[in-house]
Amino acid sequence: MHEIMLPVFVIAGTHSGVGKTTVTLGLMAALRRRGLTVQPFKVGPDFIDPTHHTAICGRPSRNLDTFMMGADGVRRSFLSAIRGADVAVVEGVMGLYDGIGGGEEASTAHVAKVLGIPVLLVVNVHGMSRSAAALIHGFRSFDPAVNIAGVILNHVGSERHLKALRESINFRIFGALPRRKSISLPSRHLGLAMGFEIEHDVNALADLVEENILLDELLDACTLPIAVPEQESRYGEEHSVRIAIALDEAFCFYYQDNIDRLRSAGAEIIPFSPIRDALPDADGIYIGGGYPELHAASLESGRCIQQIRAAASDGMPIYGECGGLMYLGENLVLEDRSYKMAGILPASTLMTRHLQALGYVEADVVLDNPVVPKGSVIRGHEFHYSRMECDRDAKLAYRLRRGQGIANGMDGLVEHMTLGGYLHAHFASFPVERFMESCMAYRRR
Repeated sequence: MHEIMLPVFVIAGTHSGVGKTTVTLGLMAALRRRGLTVQPFKVGPDFIDPTHHTAICGRPSRNLDTFMMGADGVRRSFLSAIRGADVAVVEGVMGLYDGIGGGEEASTAHVAKVLGIPVLLVVNVHGMSRSAAALIHGFRSFDPAVNIAGVILNHVGSERHLKALRESINFRIFGALPRRKSISLPSRHLGLAMGFEIEHDVNALADLVEENILLDELLDACTLPIAVPEQESRYGEEHSVRIAIALDEAFCFYYQDNIDRLRSAGAEIIPFSPIRDALPDADGIYIGGGYPELHAASLESGRCIQQIRAAASDGMPIYGECGGLMYLGENLVLEDRSYKMAGILPASTLMTRHLQALGYVEADVVLDNPVVPKGSVIRGHEFHYSRMECDRDAKLAYRLRRGQGIANGMDGLVEHMTLGGYLHAHFASFPVERFMESCMAYRRR
């Protein structure tokens, strides 16, 4: 264990839509332009915001979620990721105190308290002057254990408006962003477009911050000592298995910690595109979520779809989440036509116009499968605009304590050595050794 001094802070909002993401990306861009190594994080289960962080910072953004990972899992991920960084920036989720139901768990405040790091509160002051002071006072006094270091005012209308705000707010103001069209990001049905799909105007983002935020003062105020554990040695000197991970515009929803846990357990990660590539030489396959419905025709005609079907028939362990589940099924039905998928799992997917499920998931594993030990309790998240029609004899491995799943409170279709579910599981909630052992057994045959 050794101690480092590091500027680190959480960008939180009074509620969703106040401009957290704009402020976060602007701060990251400005810090990067100064030549600093920025380690980004995102509170919550979101897959999309982290891709924008990664695109700007050049380092993988990590999710920090006390429900999926537990407090210890959040600390381990944070302390491991900040090695080699000059500054750490954490983007919050929703409003500062919004957790599961009416509680604290999984809130931005909870993560800030678990890590012991300061919060910068973004306040949309449109239509307010002295009332903003009352709002900030309420957020500061609600939970004294949350260290709110200062505020960033957004949508300031004029110099006169800012003068009135400064006269009424008896607290540290690190910046005031003018009321103008924010730097917008394209969106689609699951939220913003992915970071790799957008050419970020990094200079415009950096200019926004440098012109309107007291960056040096902010960094000084948020620098604190952090005890960082010594780096853990890798599992073994050589890779024990090769795991092919689908990674392209159709499949792009992965928690970076999940991939790192597989690596630490001895896996060699082989990225491939089900749209363009042949299936790599591998001992197992991991297909995450994403947007298969936007690329259905390309996936149907992709050269590896038959190879994945053959690998499944041969007993290769395959794990799919949400979009991966859809791809591993028989058909993907859109409004205009139906597309043939891998045909491994006995179910077809129907895309709908309305959201079918959104929220945290907790499940008991009640059926043997190649990925998660039976008897485990796993946690994750689901978010989809589709539903599944399963064969009558379909086998389902997860009994849900919370969440929608595939049908009748169940999720996790199992066929051969393939497991696919709507659940985006975080591997902090279960050991990856089961999947590794399944892949090793396949390799030894």
